[in-house]
Amino acid sequence: MREVVTGARRIVVKVGSSSLTTAAGGIDQQRVDALVDVLGKLATDGREVVLVSSGAIAAGLAPLNLPKRPRDLATQQAAASVGQGLLIGRYAAGFARHGRTVGQVLLTVDDVTRRAHYRNAYRTLRKLLDLGAVPIVNENDTVATEEIRFGDNDRLAALVAALVHADLLVLLSDVDGLYTGDPADPASRRVEVVRDSSDLEAVAIGRAGRAGLGTGGMVTKVEAARIATGFGIPVVLTAAPLAGPALEGAEIGTLFEAAAQRPTARLFWLAHATAPRGRLHLDAGAVAAVVARRKSLLPAGITAVDGSFSAGDPVDLVAADSGVPIARGLVNYDAVELPALLGRTTTELAAALGPEYEREVVHRDDLVLL
Repeated sequence: MREVVTGARRIVVKVGSSSLTTAAGGIDQQRVDALVDVLGKLATDGREVVLVSSGAIAAGLAPLNLPKRPRDLATQQAAASVGQGLLIGRYAAGFARHGRTVGQVLLTVDDVTRRAHYRNAYRTLRKLLDLGAVPIVNENDTVATEEIRFGDNDRLAALVAALVHADLLVLLSDVDGLYTGDPADPASRRVEVVRDSSDLEAVAIGRAGRAGLGTGGMVTKVEAARIATGFGIPVVLTAAPLAGPALEGAEIGTLFEAAAQRPTARLFWLAHATAPRGRLHLDAGAVAAVVARRKSLLPAGITAVDGSFSAGDPVDLVAADSGVPIARGLVNYDAVELPALLGRTTTELAAALGPEYEREVVHRDDLVLL
């Protein structure tokens, strides 16, 4: 038995569209009920459960007489507005059989990339759990735009797991684990445990969802596992019908072991939950100072500035010679201010422009390596 599973008290479970709906797009009541019964038992046993559920768009297809998932955003949002109500209604009825109330929490990228919103989302989820409710989380598809949306709920689930300081993240899919190749290929084998990135070197990760209803693939699940395990949260990846035994600790699916050290919540947020508003290009000396010596970024080491950002926004620090992002940080200057400061020392700037310019562009306490 997996002790990291049986010992987990706060669990985030993510389920995809293909595990909840029929191929025609309607909600599969039997699948929903089977999942609710597993999670309802966990809640009855005193464990805290947060469910991150896809399926709103897929659930809205049949009622709107849409033969397949639409490509355009407006129709997707229309389907989500119909399907989300149906989905949460099914969950509410299912969990009521276990004496549990559900709370709907619809999030956008802004809710986890803006620090104030991030804290507010935490307070809401924490209060629902304190009150004995089961939070049902989904992306707010009806208002998200193409530019600011998760696109799949795997990353959202990893961020929610970190947000509530979960003990375990369970990713439920239409395959029973991570395989070295196509699961349909007899030569492929299931990867039982992933301890670090070296265990993934021989794995060919597929991108397409088998049922055609979801937006994520195995690549998004592995990335979600990387995010969660980096915050010290173990992850189990398995098929939705196997949720019961998986949550009882059976050695099925794939277990991603948690990293030994958990970063601060603030640095985790900066690395995984923010969207950079610009890029600062660094010369070789600045790259070495930031990466090897963990120093703050000063104007003298910056060669170019891209983007439109304000002081306090997240920006990527990029090696000028390769264009590869090496770090992300919160910048202390507006984008329009920086070009006049590049290549100059803070002492020079203070003498020429005043003491308020004798400060770092990105302080090391506001910087995380990527």
